[in-house]
Amino acid sequence: MSKQKTVVCFGTGPAFKGGMSNYNTSLAKALTKVENTKVHIVSWLHQYPSIIPRSYKDIVSKTGLLDDTDISCDYITNYNNPFSYTKTAKLIASYEPDIVVLQWSLAIQGPPINRIIRALKKRTKAEIIIDLHFVTQKEKSSLDTNLTKMGLKLADSYIVHALKTFEELKELYPNKKFELSYDGTRDLSNHETIPVIKLFHPIYDLYKADPSFDIKAFKEKHQLKKHVLLFFGFIRKYKGLHHAIEAFKKVADQRDDVSFMICGELFWNTLDNKSIITKLKKFTFGIVKKLIVGKKDDEQGYDPLALIEKYDLQDKTAVFSSYVPNEDVHKYFQASNAVVLFYDYATPSGIESLSYNFELPVITTDVGHFPETIKDGENGYMAKSEDIDSMASTMIRIIDEPISAENIVKFKPNLSWEKYAKAILK
Repeated sequence: MSKQKTVVCFGTGPAFKGGMSNYNTSLAKALTKVENTKVHIVSWLHQYPSIIPRSYKDIVSKTGLLDDTDISCDYITNYNNPFSYTKTAKLIASYEPDIVVLQWSLAIQGPPINRIIRALKKRTKAEIIIDLHFVTQKEKSSLDTNLTKMGLKLADSYIVHALKTFEELKELYPNKKFELSYDGTRDLSNHETIPVIKLFHPIYDLYKADPSFDIKAFKEKHQLKKHVLLFFGFIRKYKGLHHAIEAFKKVADQRDDVSFMICGELFWNTLDNKSIITKLKKFTFGIVKKLIVGKKDDEQGYDPLALIEKYDLQDKTAVFSSYVPNEDVHKYFQASNAVVLFYDYATPSGIESLSYNFELPVITTDVGHFPETIKDGENGYMAKSEDIDSMASTMIRIIDEPISAENIVKFKPNLSWEKYAKAILK
């Protein structure tokens, strides 16, 4: 019998909303299924610094994502309290880990991640792996670049989900020599090179289809037509929902058998806007972002849903504008035929992964990692970015040339969490 390995997954715990929470939780659950592997989650106490004006806690789900597991989860790391960084490292070291996997998703994580890794290297011999969800942030400010350099520089190994991210990593550290591994094999004794494990965004299996779910009744209740296109997840400007609605308008003008279902909350509209605290946070955050990033934060007023009334699409759209509890996620995917990801900018997408879990194809724009992951006719179709006519044509194509669930089933094994976890443990 092989020696037990202990892994700590540092990132966002399951008490929070969104893809990073789902990702870190899924990784922990996948690792614990590997024989002789003990897993702990160590999480941020607040998902982001308190100045950011939005709510991140999942207060609506009745089912927990760690139910029926023996995975411990400690909420300890506070962006606003630097003393918690060392406290975090001490806790992680107390588990005597062989591997620590840190999730990297924001440049602002640079100072705490740097401090945590420094403290870990004094207290443990664990391999420190940073799982990169991006390197170059959308804003591309000099501050973001410097914070990213600070946060990433001390890792022993990295994981990337796209070759684009690997190229960005090399560009960030031009004097470092990186060695790419496609199966997780790596030599940590060779100090001349730094291992980079090229994997993928695994398919989420946190949510299951319900075979007893009455799709017909759901569609009738919400007046959904024969073909349903789905937008799912936080509504943020870079996700291009405004483009998708404009493209759908062209589709709706041509045919009356299609609906667009929009399911997700406006990212910057989760707090009570009448609250003095909310107003103060929004004012302060707006000033800070303008000074640091060097441009106006135009996303806080972003409301693409207003286009539905503008284009008179009320009878062809169904909008669910609140956060979806874990136990209800399956309904929206089971009632849909395809998922729309017309992003302006893309790092590996959790919604793409979630779509495959429900055996749904995706239609995307040709940005970010999508040209690497979308195989035309196999798991989806691609439109040209910022080209509304191309997006509309792609919507029509997925209706007229549907991709079967069997295709997605064949595609899924290549993106399994089991494969991902085993690569980390090599």
